[in-house]
Amino acid sequence: MEQPGLYFLGIDGGGSRCRARVRDASGRLLGEAIGGSSNIHQNFDGALANIVATAAEAAAKAQLKTTDLHAGLGLAGIVTPGGAERIVDARLPFASVTADNDAYAACVGAFAGGDGGIVIAGTGSIGFAVIKGVRHMVGGWGFALGDHGSGAWLGHHAVRRAALAIDGLLQPTPLIVEVLSRVGSNRFDLSRWSERATPKDYAEMAPLVFDCAAKGDVVGMTIVIEGAAAISNLGRALRARGAGMLCLLGGVSNVYQPYLDADVKKALTSPGTDALDGAIMMARRAQNLSMRWTLKS
Repeated sequence: MEQPGLYFLGIDGGGSRCRARVRDASGRLLGEAIGGSSNIHQNFDGALANIVATAAEAAAKAQLKTTDLHAGLGLAGIVTPGGAERIVDARLPFASVTADNDAYAACVGAFAGGDGGIVIAGTGSIGFAVIKGVRHMVGGWGFALGDHGSGAWLGHHAVRRAALAIDGLLQPTPLIVEVLSRVGSNRFDLSRWSERATPKDYAEMAPLVFDCAAKGDVVGMTIVIEGAAAISNLGRALRARGAGMLCLLGGVSNVYQPYLDADVKKALTSPGTDALDGAIMMARRAQNLSMRWTLKS
């Protein structure tokens, strides 16, 4: 049953950007906005500031205040219940807050709270499924320990090969030449660039890697094929845990599809909706409303 006067905020917070969406209780879209990085593991205070600023922009478009909004936050960097509790304890300026991992929000949106699995290939990578109420996660270790096949992983491997080319250990290809033009073509400049580089900086090179691979660049093809194998492995692991269908999501998901293993491609389906609406579904459930509603543009 609809409850007039209730407004919901969905946040999809990742390593490269924060997205916000506001809907009323009937599902009517009221406002959206895009802001900066909101990975709480990388920068907790900075992530919260970007979340609040992006939410405020979406609320203003809806002619609302952030304190009018019941917020569902799907955030990169939440890996334990303690991470979600830390968000709630931060007393963000919303009517209420429920927080969880961004992969969970995406899975809720993709399958409307039902069973299924998702593989996210964005700045980072993760496989996540909900099977009979039980969560299953593979990958999602972050840039330092994992994120295999992610946008950041693709860019990082391109830069690593560029370093080999500087030392004369790898023949330059068009991909390496372009990477060196961006990060520095000598040891000093590349070292200085790498000291400041973030996962987002590496991920910004992912489109270049795919573009060069499509043109037959041997280094680009090698990186993409290895990355696709890693993404396929995440999907296969979820299938082994009971996920009947998979959704492939994230900024580099579409360009990856032709390279995936056949068994994984066969299990792919289109998501019901996105992580933003999944986060709104989380907030609705916290207010004892149905997670399902008729979406209206």
